[in-house]
Amino acid sequence: MDIYRIKGGKKLNGEIPISGAKNAALPIIIASLLAPGKTKLKNIPDLQDIRTTIKIIEYLGAKTEFDSEKNTLTIDAAKLTNAEVPYDLVKTMRASVYVMGPLLGRCKEADVSLPGGCAIGARPVDIHLAGFEKLGASINLDHGYIKARTAGLKGNIFVMPKVSVGATANLIMGAVLAKGDTILENCAMEPDVVDLAEFLIKMGAKIDGVGTERIVIHGVKSLKPVEYSVMPDRIEAGTYLLAGAITRGNIKITNIVPRHIESLLAKLEEMGFGIKTGKNWASVSDGKKLTGALIETLPHPGFPTDLQAPMMALMTTVPGINVIIETIFENRFTHVAELVRMGANITIEGRSAIIQGVQTLSAAPVMMSDLRAGAALIVAALAAKGETEIRRIYHSDRGYEKLVQKLTAAGAVITREKGGNL
Repeated sequence: MDIYRIKGGKKLNGEIPISGAKNAALPIIIASLLAPGKTKLKNIPDLQDIRTTIKIIEYLGAKTEFDSEKNTLTIDAAKLTNAEVPYDLVKTMRASVYVMGPLLGRCKEADVSLPGGCAIGARPVDIHLAGFEKLGASINLDHGYIKARTAGLKGNIFVMPKVSVGATANLIMGAVLAKGDTILENCAMEPDVVDLAEFLIKMGAKIDGVGTERIVIHGVKSLKPVEYSVMPDRIEAGTYLLAGAITRGNIKITNIVPRHIESLLAKLEEMGFGIKTGKNWASVSDGKKLTGALIETLPHPGFPTDLQAPMMALMTTVPGINVIIETIFENRFTHVAELVRMGANITIEGRSAIIQGVQTLSAAPVMMSDLRAGAALIVAALAAKGETEIRRIYHSDRGYEKLVQKLTAAGAVITREKGGNL
């Protein structure tokens, strides 16, 4: 398997363009199944999760053309020939459960293997299933498969027991072709959900309350294929800002929506870093006096859990005491042991991490445990003294497009090489 070698201690400077948002693109690609005909999607990042999703919709009968150079994906969903998604296609990615909404809406049935993905907690699909039952689907679990059937989804009121981005997206996709009105309460307000809803509205869906906790979907009889450009990736944007901050460099990220990362920008400014923003860009530079901070991960517009790990990497180098409270996932500190190997001073107490800033991190052989934990190791390695070897980097292939090229262009010394068996 491939490895990254990173020689730390180089200040990052320059501009880094941000790719399309993985977490918006995945449900949007799947939502294209709701409209017979050709849909053209722009700003689609070339990532492993995207390629897996393309395989899934092709398995269901869609025809696709992916121009990875132009980041354009054309999907012809004129005919769906299958309503089953096997384990081999979903084992690496939890977002695969999104197919339930479109399949129930268009085919009235869905057989989906229970999904896999990052090992950061249970992330059960119970909310998805309870919501579809409210809309009139019968759900059975059989030999690792979710088997859903309906004579036709019908609008209803569903209050989500907890905020769930995945369930919000899935139920919106199921409800757009349901008969009557569906009211979803306690919805996720993440930009990715908003982007999906705007895509569906362009296709002819009638959705009110987009971006709020209460979404109302007025069912329509059919949707039409469209052309749509996916929003930029706020998590990638945040990761590169954190990379610039930890090296005490000056990084400008472009092709972004600054309000999508307001919680991160505000926290970096509070810690003493220089922050500037424009219409579609933001930059970070070293501050005169840096101080520790307290962060609690929360649903949007709070601090995103997907940036918790790389933010912790930065905090290991910020003087004083830093505290992170992880409220979203119960097992999202898998990067801590690896950061400690690099000289970080971190103590875990339940869902809290107490980070005492150190003067320098030291290079060490480390291993990615999941996508965002991997981002933390990359960020830490950029500042560490010596050469860090990072293994299991296939995790980062799921979420960061052209990572080596982008970091190299900003002055990082990073290479990708063939490595060992781990």
